[in-house]
Amino acid sequence: MGEREILRERAFFHWLYNIEGIGRVTVRRLMDAMGSAERVFGLEEEKLGRLLTPAQLKKLLTERRRTDIFQSYERLRREGIELYPASDPLYPRRLLPIPDRPEAIYVRGKLPDESMPAVAVIGARVCSAYGAYLAERFAACLAAAGVCIISGLARGIDGIGQTAALKSGGTVCAVLGCGPDICYPPENRRLYEDVMRHGAVISEYPPGTPPRAGLFPQRNRIISGLADVVVVVEARKRSGSLITVDLALEQGKDVFAVPGRLTDPLSEGCNHLIQQGAYLCTSPSDILEYLGMDGCKKQRFQKKSGKGLAKKEKMLYSCLDLQPKHLEEIALACALPVGECLDLLTELELRGYVTAEGGQYYGIKL
Repeated sequence: MGEREILRERAFFHWLYNIEGIGRVTVRRLMDAMGSAERVFGLEEEKLGRLLTPAQLKKLLTERRRTDIFQSYERLRREGIELYPASDPLYPRRLLPIPDRPEAIYVRGKLPDESMPAVAVIGARVCSAYGAYLAERFAACLAAAGVCIISGLARGIDGIGQTAALKSGGTVCAVLGCGPDICYPPENRRLYEDVMRHGAVISEYPPGTPPRAGLFPQRNRIISGLADVVVVVEARKRSGSLITVDLALEQGKDVFAVPGRLTDPLSEGCNHLIQQGAYLCTSPSDILEYLGMDGCKKQRFQKKSGKGLAKKEKMLYSCLDLQPKHLEEIALACALPVGECLDLLTELELRGYVTAEGGQYYGIKL
């Protein structure tokens, strides 16, 4: 099939895919029967009636009278959006075998090369400083090593990981639970635009589709489907990230989980996954080794030097880590009274060296 024929088929598929009342299952049935959207367009009414309900047939016949099929597709392209049906040569090969595959995806930006390894870095929307640091470190290292980072552009771990991957000069794909022309959440607008420039914004939903709660669990199968490996950085026991994990396992993908403190609710999901047989992940190197790749090319995140701190402040700061510690544990480690230790921690927090978690837990701030 030449380029002209491919573009023509995309135009007809865009028409078919946007007919109200004709969903993904029906589209697949029509495509399986006819082989192309253009043939569906030209099919006699009697034969269409064997494949559609009366209501669907009425809708399709009404839409078939449109004369702007090619103009509509060209408008789509002028907005920087391309459509790839499952029959298209540029449709991602990783998505073809998954159960309930999307029958088409809309893309803003450029899909990465199929040979590029891909890892989904996902986790809690409301994450801890520990989770944020690990999302940055893992995504940056993997991206610097030549891995495409996949996630959902969500708040928390997803967005943090993609931002870090882009800063490392990497490639990212963001899968949306709305149309490809809508940035959700809106506060990630800058990230959304950066992803378009250095990767792809992907959605199975047509432009203009607003974000709705029911669409996000569906898009998760695309996140896991595009990835070779799924890495959960931080998640509660009933986290939405675990939906992606279940879908990944159904697709035959392996799952890595980053362990956390036993008493931390944000780590319950990851710790449970490890208990259930997920790969224990303590370093980006674990994932690169699994993928058969070299280690990280660069490390960008380091603990602050502590230069300019007073003697006791420097001693206390040296006792802290990314994983937050309780006030009493810190006081014991640096042999200071709890009250004095609390005063020093408060001062260090004000100066940007320390982050305070709930319940008198403190860790370093990067």
